[in-house]
Amino acid sequence: MELLNLSNLSTNPLFLSLILLLCLFIRLKLAKGKDLNLPPSPPKLLIIGNIHQLGKLPPRSLRDLSNKYGPLLLLRLGSNPTLVASSADMVREIVKSHDIAFSDRPRTAAVKHMLYESKGMGFGPYGEFWRQVRKMSIVELFSHQRVHSFQFVRDEEVGALINKIQSTCLKADPINLTKMLMVVSSNIVSRCVCSQKIEEEDGRSKFGELVRRLVVLFTGFCIGDMFPYLRWADVLTGYIPRMKAVSAEMDAFLDQVIQEHRALESRAQVTQRRTLSQSSISSRRMACLATSHKTT
Repeated sequence: MELLNLSNLSTNPLFLSLILLLCLFIRLKLAKGKDLNLPPSPPKLLIIGNIHQLGKLPPRSLRDLSNKYGPLLLLRLGSNPTLVASSADMVREIVKSHDIAFSDRPRTAAVKHMLYESKGMGFGPYGEFWRQVRKMSIVELFSHQRVHSFQFVRDEEVGALINKIQSTCLKADPINLTKMLMVVSSNIVSRCVCSQKIEEEDGRSKFGELVRRLVVLFTGFCIGDMFPYLRWADVLTGYIPRMKAVSAEMDAFLDQVIQEHRALESRAQVTQRRTLSQSSISSRRMACLATSHKTT
């Protein structure tokens, strides 16, 4: 019975059409690769490409592949061709001679859902908009004067970290440097952005927890990035909904920070107006007293 089913399947026109299309697809891919002058590439499987060759320790696997195929090799991670440069000369050639060709960043699902579809400086496409954003960031955020103005924040947070480590050592308690450094970095950023620490009652940082969740999702494995025809699987697994939820929380946090800054600016303007009015009144009173004193 099973042999009969197999014979029927082999004579099925739909099955034969699928086999023909698959063979044609493989043939076209091989012909396209032969026409291009591509770097050497290790043997790859049909669907996953070279993913299986990365292993549990990708840096060591890439080192071994580079020792075998040269300092510049081409890997195919799923549907994504990936160029691997493993020598300083190759990196220098890419950065200096072909910087524009390699200036764009991959548009992954995380960039789309958590970084406003690559409209920022970090993952934006190279162009006039990116150059303007970069110029604005250098002048307003990363200038020497701006960075130096927050030096006291870094000094205070590092001093608090040292004191906390010292007190923990005196108590002979274990130290989790990962959490401590995360809290310090998040407090430095939140104080520079919000002018205050954002912490829970147990000492954890809200901003730090939000950034940690964002980093975990950003660096996680997304099926749709490797296999675009399987993007629907990320929705079923909940990966895309989690990224959207974290993005919404980050937007709410930033909106709150902006509102607080506007409230402080309006209060400062009101205080400044009151100070100017009070000084004007005081000046008028002094002028009236001086006039009355002269007349007497």
